[in-house]
Amino acid sequence: MLETLITAESWAALLKIIGIDIVLSGDNAVVIALACRSLPEEQRKLGVLFGSGGAIVLRIILTFFAVYLMNLPYLKIVGALLLLWIGIKLILPDDEHGEAISAHDNLIAAVRTIIIADFVMSLDNVIGIAAAANGSIPLIVIGLLISIPIIVFGSTLILKVMDRFPIIITVGGGLLGYVAGEMAVTDNAITGWIEHNAAYLHIWLPVLGAVFVVAVGKWLASRQERKSAPLVDLAADDTSISGK
Repeated sequence: MLETLITAESWAALLKIIGIDIVLSGDNAVVIALACRSLPEEQRKLGVLFGSGGAIVLRIILTFFAVYLMNLPYLKIVGALLLLWIGIKLILPDDEHGEAISAHDNLIAAVRTIIIADFVMSLDNVIGIAAAANGSIPLIVIGLLISIPIIVFGSTLILKVMDRFPIIITVGGGLLGYVAGEMAVTDNAITGWIEHNAAYLHIWLPVLGAVFVVAVGKWLASRQERKSAPLVDLAADDTSISGK
């Protein structure tokens, strides 16, 4: 495993894994907090610890399967397209997820809620991590072991930083677009042709993927804001009328 971390490429992949997991796991951190909020004070830390531990194990298993499936022809291309969409969605204004998660005053029920919710919400993380790891299981394990404790115990700080500096979300979306481009050019169905005829795509397709995600994400976000603006104005007018 130590040999895996010697090369600069491995360090770059590890940083991508950690970055993707932190940026995409804001909702997972909220789920942990919501599921444990009604536990007695002495059980909250246990709920977070056991629920997060189960989620980590499940995430690693899912990512293993994703890595092996990525070897099938054309599947990396499909995954790249999905990753582009995930990056665009990341840049769009957030929907509220908290209402769907119920709190529990029972430790086992809270742990079960955390693990199930993490399973449902982790598709984007799994695809992104599998792509960034380039098939390296040790990098996946190390990246998750580093990033998930940061998410669990620093979730409040992470969410506050993201709210204060939205550029972090944009950078995260661009990173997903970059990884999507890297994934597409290494698909078994086309990688041989690219190596002999268009080696420049190894550089340009990831860059184009990053630019595409940021540009489309910002464009859709601005459209969404323009559509919601009239509704806000109407609500303000109604309030002023009722105040009279």
